[in-house]
Amino acid sequence: MAGDTVTIELAGHELKVSNPDKVFFSKRGETKIDLIEYYLAVEEPLMRMMADRPTLMQRFPDGASGKSFFQKRVPKGAPDWLTTTTVSTPNGTTSNAMVAVDIAHLAWAANMGCLGFHPWPFRASAPGLTDELRIDLDPSSPGIDFDDIRSAARNVKALLDELGMPSFAKTTGSRGLHVFVRLVPEWDSYQVRLGAVALARELERRHPDTLTAAWWKEERGERVLIDYNQNAPHKTVFGAWSVRARVGAQVSAPVAWDELDDVHPDELTMGTVVARLDADGDPWAAMFDHAASLDPLLALHEADRASGLPDAPWPPVYPKMPQEPPRVAPSRAKKASG
Repeated sequence: MAGDTVTIELAGHELKVSNPDKVFFSKRGETKIDLIEYYLAVEEPLMRMMADRPTLMQRFPDGASGKSFFQKRVPKGAPDWLTTTTVSTPNGTTSNAMVAVDIAHLAWAANMGCLGFHPWPFRASAPGLTDELRIDLDPSSPGIDFDDIRSAARNVKALLDELGMPSFAKTTGSRGLHVFVRLVPEWDSYQVRLGAVALARELERRHPDTLTAAWWKEERGERVLIDYNQNAPHKTVFGAWSVRARVGAQVSAPVAWDELDDVHPDELTMGTVVARLDADGDPWAAMFDHAASLDPLLALHEADRASGLPDAPWPPVYPKMPQEPPRVAPSRAKKASG
């Protein structure tokens, strides 16, 4: 330690960590250097998920209790060894995003106050091919608790099992769950989103009282949203093994399906997740042996189109898409037509 800086060697690179003892998580007092040491402790499974992926950074310069901002562009003054790639936003704006080449890149971002990572669903080496289907089980509807989210995840898994698509669950680090499917890299993000729309609609048909594909909140009721739009082009989700900006340092932690009833997201923190990994290994290790085809979901999509269903609504930041219904809440559309 030299003053307010410590120098560490990672992946062949020298990284100067400023203010290493700065508290980032107030509940137990974990510091910036604790965060970096956590990412080093989960390096193997973390890099399996993130290697070669462009990564959106969410920076909290004053820790989890402070203000934050998202940063796609790598700031000036980044080390010359930092790898970047060009990514685009829905309106066509481009940015030079960090590529998660090795653990030194993630430690550099953590030193910049990045508490968690939002990786793209494709590799920088193959930007036109999406290799992850990401199902976000949204807990924002009134009356929904984590038991409802668990039940929704099991229903998602049952349908994906039926379609021959192995799936893997993780906590979001907050109140929800994500279900991931590793895909053979043969489809672009537009096709993957269509598959996600078809999945959400089929789940709603099978479980109309508990699950919904309704984009408009006024139509959801007390049902879990299967958020298909997390698969829209240029969308990112909070990454596996990443630490949330919560005072308790909760982690977006991969969990095995058979332990889903025994875990709660609040209990999966930097400390407990490392202990779980050391004791039980990576619950997602088998993911990389089971890349799935998107064809079963695209077949559901074609059946929906044949029955007259249009595309589902897109988020408002996207341009109007072909075959998309009017992008207006049903209550407003009814009022306008009346």
